[in-house]
Amino acid sequence: MYLLQPTKLFLKQYKELESQANSILEKRINLLKINPYRNKRINGFNQVLFRVRFKDHGKEKRLVYSVDRPFIKLICILDRKNDYKDLKKYLDKID
Repeated sequence: MYLLQPTKLFLKQYKELESQANSILEKRINLLKINPYRNKRINGFNQVLFRVRFKDHGKEKRLVYSVDRPFIKLICILDRKNDYKDLKKYLDKID
């Protein structure tokens, strides 16, 4: 089993999601605790990052996380329409 480490940014974004999206995301996060490598890896960054897709208010979103045994660091939630343009900015805020 892995342990979750949510960032302040993730927690802020999580509170803004609708209740249905929250319940879907909670289920997916519980699956991460069992096997965090089940989702697609994001290439092009210095860190090993993964993403989970879900919908909120009818819009596609992505939960971005990294794995550093035994921790899963929940980094942020991105709008899918922006691709990964905002991710570098979020990673700089966290580090």
